[in-house]
Amino acid sequence: MARFAEPSQVTRAPKLHLAMTGGILVLWTVWYLAWLAGGPGPAVLSYLAMPLGAAVSAHSIYALMRSVRLDRVARRFWRGLLIALSLVATGYALLAVEAFRQQPVLPDMPIVAAALVGSAFLIAMWAVGRVPVGIAGRNQRWKQWLDRGIAFFGCSTVLFHFALVPMVGAQANWSTQMLVLLGLSFVLAVGGITKVSYLGRGPIDRVAMRLVGSGGLVGAGIAVLSVMGGAASVIPAQAVVMPVAPLLVTLAVRRQWTSTGAWPRRANTWLPYLAIAAVDIPLLSLLFQRELGWNGDLVIIMAVLVNGLVAVRQLVAMRENQRLLREKRASEERLRHEVTHDGLTGLANRGLYRERLGAALDRGPATVLLVDLDDFKTVNDSLGHDIGDHLLIAVAEALRTAVGPDGLPVRLGGDEFAVLIEGDEVIGEAVAERILDALSGPVSAHHLLAHASIGIATANAGTPLDHVLRDADVAMYTAKQRGKANYVRYVGGMEQPVLAHAKLGGELRRALDADEFKVWYQPIMDLERGLIIGVESLVRWQHPTRGLVSPAEFIPAAEGTGLIVPLGRFVLRETCRQAMAWLAEFGPDALQKMGPNVSVRQLHDPDFLGDVRTALADSGLPPDRIVFELTESAVLRGPQVLQTLHRLHDMGVRLALDDFGTGESSLSLLRAFPASILKLDKSFVDGIELDEEGTPEANARQAVARAVIQMAGALGLDTVAEGIENQGQADRLRGLGYTLGQGFHLARPMPAEDLTRLLAAQREKVAA
Repeated sequence: MARFAEPSQVTRAPKLHLAMTGGILVLWTVWYLAWLAGGPGPAVLSYLAMPLGAAVSAHSIYALMRSVRLDRVARRFWRGLLIALSLVATGYALLAVEAFRQQPVLPDMPIVAAALVGSAFLIAMWAVGRVPVGIAGRNQRWKQWLDRGIAFFGCSTVLFHFALVPMVGAQANWSTQMLVLLGLSFVLAVGGITKVSYLGRGPIDRVAMRLVGSGGLVGAGIAVLSVMGGAASVIPAQAVVMPVAPLLVTLAVRRQWTSTGAWPRRANTWLPYLAIAAVDIPLLSLLFQRELGWNGDLVIIMAVLVNGLVAVRQLVAMRENQRLLREKRASEERLRHEVTHDGLTGLANRGLYRERLGAALDRGPATVLLVDLDDFKTVNDSLGHDIGDHLLIAVAEALRTAVGPDGLPVRLGGDEFAVLIEGDEVIGEAVAERILDALSGPVSAHHLLAHASIGIATANAGTPLDHVLRDADVAMYTAKQRGKANYVRYVGGMEQPVLAHAKLGGELRRALDADEFKVWYQPIMDLERGLIIGVESLVRWQHPTRGLVSPAEFIPAAEGTGLIVPLGRFVLRETCRQAMAWLAEFGPDALQKMGPNVSVRQLHDPDFLGDVRTALADSGLPPDRIVFELTESAVLRGPQVLQTLHRLHDMGVRLALDDFGTGESSLSLLRAFPASILKLDKSFVDGIELDEEGTPEANARQAVARAVIQMAGALGLDTVAEGIENQGQADRLRGLGYTLGQGFHLARPMPAEDLTRLLAAQREKVAA
């Protein structure tokens, strides 16, 4: 493994090599000036400058590779230059030996030396050519090769015509091997320049590459000297011009040593155009010559080649521009479609819907159908959002098919869709019926049932857009209130119940802030002893002007507005506080069950479990005294709800399944639901005392009541019979095995102070 230099060495070494190559150039330049004035030393001393400079620059590359951690590509590039400079130093050293041996100055270069230097130029070209330019894609590479070809042949033509050709006819009578080497140096120079012009980010510094490529232009300087000075140009070429190349390489090493080479600069795309202009210069010079000669023919051929490449490049550019225009148009169409259409279903979106509706109302009457899926949230909660999305896609396709050419189907967002129909309002009912028929059977790959409520509203020309949308929304809401899975057309005044509902929601918010809600308690009785063993917590609204508002009126509004969550939080905290007060006053055996009702919205609230912990901690009530009462529909709301219920059970809180026996999955629920208490629904208690008449309905009620008590006993669950309204019902239930009951016959809901008096009386009775 290569040893890497210390930081002090890293900063010293490039300066030393730079000073040596620069010193060689300055020293031999001074020597040459002195020699012109008849100064010391023979002329053959000029041949020592190039091998010495090449050796120093080669050693600078060697030091770079030992001292700096280079990328694999960079190491390969500099290794190639190291070999090339070593061959140059050796070749020119052989030339110097030959010059000293055959004084005076010998302009001819030995074949071996020429072979070594020629190999060095080829290796340098190979190293430069293998440097990656960072172009990805076949088309981009082809375009770059065309650009580089134009630049290469254009610049080469200029160098050939103005440097190499005059040198061939110069008085110095240069040898063939020297002309070949000069030609190779021109190729290296032009190739390096075109290469570095397209070099992007990479491990090799762009300036370093430019300096290496410029070293080949030394040949142009030699050619100029040969034309101007003839044979006398040999000494200045050897002493002054050629040592510039090692200095440039050492500068490149210095640059690489201190730079990452990662330039974000754009490529020189102007170079091919400069080359096109340059190739015309030799052509203009040929116009003044009567005989073109072989060099003129070659210049013309090169000019034709460059212009041919330009034509091909323009053709490629034209095709590229056409492709870019097609892609731009397609992108614009795609963006326009994305802006005006729903990403999931592909239907028109709300923005396009409002735009088309506004335009339709400007032209004449228009009908709007507002389609809202019934109970879609249950699908999302129980089956997951992925299946819900598949259902929405299937509904959108069914809607598109049902509407056909009669209107524009739209997805407004969530599970809400719409249809815009222009013209005859009678079509609205026909389209609504087709939509309901399309959704009457299972849809999507999961064969789900998706019912919808549809509101229809028609407006004449000039009607404000928002008015017709509001009317359709009111009609849809009315359809849901009438049983869902149907449609309703808007008529005047239909919005009054909706406005009343919205107004009630606002009053609920005010009532919460004003502490107008109270918690009442209905006792749960021991049917054998007639003692209170627990209570169910019920919320009441004491309105300042309307008096006591029925829960049947405000609970649905609280559910719809989401206020059931803060309302339920209030009931929970007040129940825990009051329960702890009763236990402190009447002893730990006074009440075994405190049962606040819990809604689905509360179970979905992420803060619900925290609210329960806070209420228990603040009051000091043991968790097993709280019994949350839930309906079967609340439990059947998906894995999130079941997870919350299991966490409540793990906390020690007990759970009661209210209205048991009325749902479709009562028995299967008990496998997944951690219930502690079953509350027999009132519908199975009504008329149970009349069973001796032997009617089928009475027998069925008794059979269900008996089955529930037996199942609860087998599962180790407590049972409570709800809705007991007379003593006969209490006696019959007690005969079936029920020990706990609740109903108006036993005790009505009452404020906390009334229940306190009952508990005090019960304590005296038990004591007596």
